[in-house]
Formats: sequence, C-alpha cells, structure tokens
Amino acid sequence: MVYSRKNQRDLTSAERKKFVSAVLELKRDGTYDEFVRTHIDYYVSDGEGRLRLAHMAPSFLPWHRKFLLEFERALRRVDPTLSVPYWDWTRDNTPAASLWSDDFMGGNGRGDDLQVMTGPFAYAGGRWTVNYGMTEGRFLTREFGRPRDPITLPTKAQLDEVMRETVYDVAPWNSTSTSGFRNRLEGWAPGRGNERFRIHNRVHRWVGGLMLGGASVNDPVFWLHHSFVDLLWSRWQRRNPRAGYLPAQPPQLGDPQHGRIAARDERMGPWGVTPAQMLDHSAIYRYV
Repeated sequence: MVYSRKNQRDLTSAERKKFVSAVLELKRDGTYDEFVRTHIDYYVSDGEGRLRLAHMAPSFLPWHRKFLLEFERALRRVDPTLSVPYWDWTRDNTPAASLWSDDFMGGNGRGDDLQVMTGPFAYAGGRWTVNYGMTEGRFLTREFGRPRDPITLPTKAQLDEVMRETVYDVAPWNSTSTSGFRNRLEGWAPGRGNERFRIHNRVHRWVGGLMLGGASVNDPVFWLHHSFVDLLWSRWQRRNPRAGYLPAQPPQLGDPQHGRIAARDERMGPWGVTPAQMLDHSAIYRYV
C-alpha cells in the first residue's frame, strides 16, 4: 500500500509526538547511530580520489532516496503509520517556524557552545547523546543563520531557477559541474564564503552545528531536509520524463572519474541497489 509523506507544517500534534517517539526509540536501541555511521562512511569528497556515492556525484539523489527509505522502514517497524515528513525551507524559513517547536525538532543552540537546550533531542533530556561525530562533542548543536557569517535559506526564486534545468547531470560528474540538475540542487558553486553553498548545501549551513559535514544525521532535521530534496527530485522527474539518470555508462578507463562514480546500472553501497532501481518511488510513497 502506498503511503504519504506530508509537509511537516501539516502534522497534527499527535503525529509529531509519534514521529519523535519513534526516532527516540531508534536512538535508544542503537539503530539510529547505524544511520549516522553509514552517512559518515559514505561522505566522500571529490578530492579524495576514491568512489563517491553519497555526495559530489550523480548518485547523490538516488543514494539519499534509498537512505531515506531505509530510515523510514526502521521508523515503520516501530510504528507502521509513520513516514518521514518534509521541511519546505522556502516557506518555513525562520527560527520561529513550527518546525523548531519544543514538541518537535527543538530550537537553536545557545550562544557559547551552540548546544541545543530545548526539545526532545536536547542532551540535557538524557535521550540524545552524540556517539559518532566529527568532534568529541556529545550534544546536538545548531547555529541558525550563522550570525558571525550570516547566511539565509534558499528562496523560492533560487529553487525555481534550479528546477528549470533539463539535464540530470553533466561531466565531470562532481562538485565542479557547471550545469545539470543534480549538482545545482546539491548546491556546489564557485565563489567565496557562503556563495559556495547553494540550495541543499545552504540549508545544512544555515542550520549549522552538527548539520555541517558527514555527521549531519545526528540532527534529526536531516531527514526532513532530505525528504524535501527528494520531493524536489520527484517533481523534476515528472517535469522532465525523458531526462534520465546520467551517466548511463561508466566513464571509460583513463577518464578521471573512472571508478569514482556510479553509472545508471552500477550498484551503490551499502545496499547493492542501482540508481536505475531508485528512479520510481510511486509504488512505495507519494508526497502530499
């Protein structure tokens, strides 16, 4: 049976409570931290000279679609009525948005150490300890808008420009690709400072704290952010039905990207699925 993913702003208080309770249960039994470790393991930059699947590569979107599905399946083992809601950051784009309420994601980090002190994922509540991160910190951190180097969330106009792309991805299939839907949505761009971060990347940067880097799954808002990214890909697919996943064939021997990216029918770790297998979600879930 096809289930729905809803805009987080449309969740009832009971739905919020059920979602939070399931996330906390996955944290309690160790399942959540396995997702954190997976994302850290697969966060490979295009400067590292090895296979990239989760970021800076064409498989950014299908890899995260599968990642979301696996997390959603874990949630649904706790409560079969659940799905991952999405956060439309072009609309709910301030710290006052309902997303950050005390009964859902909690609020911003405090000034001195960026520690989140409110909501169900505050370290002080005793149920959310960071076990796998890029630093020694044990608590969830955020820094909305990076006051020391201010950044804003992407606007609808900026997103609309990306959605007008008609080709999925282009060579060299990494963070330097100057066009193509995948890299423009992922948000790697030339420039200095915050200008280097667009769309998806900019949201991570705006939230700040643990949402920066490979350990970003430690912040549960990660899932709501990527649910919206997946929705955007789904919309783009409907608008461009003939624009398939690229590259269709692996880069040839001698190409700098040979062995470093996944072509359409090549398997993606850690699940062994191919990008082609992740292109159609209509038999599993839909967005409302």
